[in-house]
This record gives sequence, C-alpha cells and structure tokens, in this order.
Amino acid sequence: MENIKDTVKEVIFAILPLSLVVIALQFTIIGMPTEIFIQFLIGILMVSIGLILFLLGVNIGLLPIGEMIGSSLPKMGKVWLVVFFGFLLGFVATVAEPDVRVLAKQVATVSDGTVPGNILIYTVALGVAIFVGLAMVRLVFNIPITYILIGGYGLIFLLSAFTPDQFVPISLDSGGVTTGPMTVPFILALGVGVASVLRGKAASSDGFGLVALASIGPVLAVLVLGVIYG
Repeated sequence: MENIKDTVKEVIFAILPLSLVVIALQFTIIGMPTEIFIQFLIGILMVSIGLILFLLGVNIGLLPIGEMIGSSLPKMGKVWLVVFFGFLLGFVATVAEPDVRVLAKQVATVSDGTVPGNILIYTVALGVAIFVGLAMVRLVFNIPITYILIGGYGLIFLLSAFTPDQFVPISLDSGGVTTGPMTVPFILALGVGVASVLRGKAASSDGFGLVALASIGPVLAVLVLGVIYG
C-alpha cells in the first residue's frame, strides 16, 4: 500500500503542473470549445490512472525481471548469449514502446505514407537492438563508454551529410522516443544486472550508460533509412 501511495503522489505531482497551465490558458487566452476541454479533462484522468498502473507494473515486474535476466546471462559463461539476448530484448522492448509508435504514426501522416509507420518502428527497434548488444560487449570486455559514444556520434555527423534533409530531424527524434517508459526501465535493469555479476555489486554502476548508447542506434538506423529512401 505504501508503494501505491508513493506512486499516486508521484503521478499527481508530475501531471498537475501541466493540467493547471492548460486550465489557466483555457480561461484566459485559448477558450477552447467546452467539448474539447471536457475531453482534455477526461484524457488527463485516463492518463493519470494509466501512469499509476504502469509505474506499479514497472516496479513490481519489469525492474526485477530485467535485473534477474541481466544477472543470469553472464553466469552461463558464453559472451554470445549475453550479446544476443541484449540484442533481442532491446528489439522487442522498443517495438512495444508507445513513444515510438506515436512518432511512426506522425511521420507516416506527414509524409503521406511515403515512410510507412511499421518500417520506421522496426528500423528504430533494430538500431536500439544493435547498440544494446554493443553495450553488452562493452560490459563484458570493460570497454570505456567514451570510445563508443565518440564513434557513434561521429557516424551520426558523417551520415547526416549524405541523408536527405527531412530525415535528419526524424532521426534525432527517433533517438529521443526510445528513452520512453517501456525501454528505459528494462534496459537499465538489464545493464545493472549484467554489471553486478561481471564486476560485483560495488561496480554495478557500470551498467548505466546503456540508455545513452541505445539512443545512438535509432538515430543511425533512421539516417541509413534516409539514405536508402533518398
């Protein structure tokens, strides 16, 4: 019950400022039709309930199972298994990410279907999967994260010169939407679990940085998609 109370407070404090600003704008500047304003209030209520249930699910299910999987894989003694399951889990978590689907729908609408939503979803998921797998390699072989970040962003700047202009902002937004409520908890827990086994609990902080690496993958993947479509 204490966990539920804390989650409810967290959601209220997160949503209340936005709600108050919109309500203030409604009665001072915007003056939306009453029907639209009522829909907004109903939407806020539904979002609040959904976030409460989602955060409870993350704390109860996603975080523990992600860390358990991460701590179990290295014990098998096979590097390829750690990398493969990092790749696989990164892919499926991104496909399930709501933010990615919102972006894909918007891009499909703006481009009049030139860039199909499903193509964008799977491209982003593949980019995340590759870099989560690369992050597992980094943890196993203790590679400094700086090298991968510099190399990844170097490739982004290089590909940006060969990608059609309209794909550059889409690719950068793709990196942002992957840091959503589904992907982040699971990937973080997975990395902490792997690091805690490989280098002990004292060095489990090495598991952080996976989200930064995972955000590079979709940017590169969409840039490559832009080169293909271009």
